[in-house]
Amino acid sequence: MTRINGATREGFKTMMSSRRRLCVAALGPVVLLTATACGGSSAGEAAGAADAAPSGPAGSLPQVQPVAAAVKLLPAAVKERGTLTMAADLHYPPTSFLDTDDKTPIGYNVDIATLLAQSLGMKLEIKNVSFDGVIPGIAAGRYDFTATNMSPTPERLKVLDMITYWAAGSSLVTSKGNPLALSMSEQMSLCGHKIAVVTGSTQAEKYLPQISGDCQAQGKPAVDAVVLPNVQGALTQLASKRIEGVFNDTSQLAWAAKQQPQAFELFPQQYKKKVGNSIVALGVAKDSPLAPALHAAMQSLMAGPAYKAALDKWGLGTGAIPTSELLK
Repeated sequence: MTRINGATREGFKTMMSSRRRLCVAALGPVVLLTATACGGSSAGEAAGAADAAPSGPAGSLPQVQPVAAAVKLLPAAVKERGTLTMAADLHYPPTSFLDTDDKTPIGYNVDIATLLAQSLGMKLEIKNVSFDGVIPGIAAGRYDFTATNMSPTPERLKVLDMITYWAAGSSLVTSKGNPLALSMSEQMSLCGHKIAVVTGSTQAEKYLPQISGDCQAQGKPAVDAVVLPNVQGALTQLASKRIEGVFNDTSQLAWAAKQQPQAFELFPQQYKKKVGNSIVALGVAKDSPLAPALHAAMQSLMAGPAYKAALDKWGLGTGAIPTSELLK
C-alpha cells in the first residue's frame, strides 16, 4: 500500500519531535505513537470536545458553513439536540489520537468529524471508545456515528450503514532490517510467525485468517496471530521481541516507522491485490435517519477545499477519493 505521502510538513515534524521528548524517559529506546503511551487513558470511555476549528500540526483548515441541503436531512430530534456524538478509539495516529495534553482529540478522523458537524450546523462531542466497543455502542444508541478507519465489510454492513470517505490500506511493520525476511508480497513468509493484529480490525477478522488458511493449504504452519487491544501495545511487543511483526492500518504503522526509523521498518501492503478493500467508511446504526444527512455533508466537503486539506494536513493526501457512497 502506497497511500502515505513521503513528505510531511515542518509542523508535523516538530510535533513528532515534541512527542518523542515527552515519552523517551519512560520508554527507553522505543518511543510509541503518542504521549498516551506514557500512561494516559486507554480502553473505556472518555469525552473530548472538538474545537470549532480543527486543531493540529499544520494549523486550521478552511472554515465550513452549514450546508442547507444536508441540514434539511437531519432528523428533528438530532437537530433539536444540537450535538453529534462521534465514537473513535483515540490510539491511532495520525487519524485518531490524543494531543500531548493527553486529553484533546486530534487527527484526520477528528478533523473530518468536526468538518461534518460544521456542515450540519451541529456541535461535536467525541467519545474515546476501544475499537471493539464502537459498533456495540452505536447499536445501543450511545453514539451517533464513528469515524475510526472501518472498512465496509459484509459483516459490518449487517449492523451498520456506512459512508465512504477515504482510502487507507494495510501494511506490515517489522523490527529494523527485517531479520526474518517477512513480506506482504510473499505472504507465505508469515507462516508460523508471531504477527500482531488489533482486536476487531479487518486484519484480525479477515485478512490474517485467510493468509493462515493459505499457509495450511500448502502444508505450512498457520500464522501465530497475537490479537491485542491497540497498535501501541503491538509496537511495544515488537520492540521487546515478543512478536515478529505487526499487521495493521498503513497510516498508523507509517507514522510509527517515521517516528522511530531506527526501530521499525514498514512494508506497504501488496495484500490488497488479492483480497480486501482500502476504502474506509463512517458508520451509523442500521437504517439510521442520520445517514442521509451525513452522506450529503460528506459529499459537500468533497466538493470543496476542506476535505483534501484535512487529508494533506496529516500526510494522507493520496488517500482522497472523488465521491462518497452510502452503503447499506
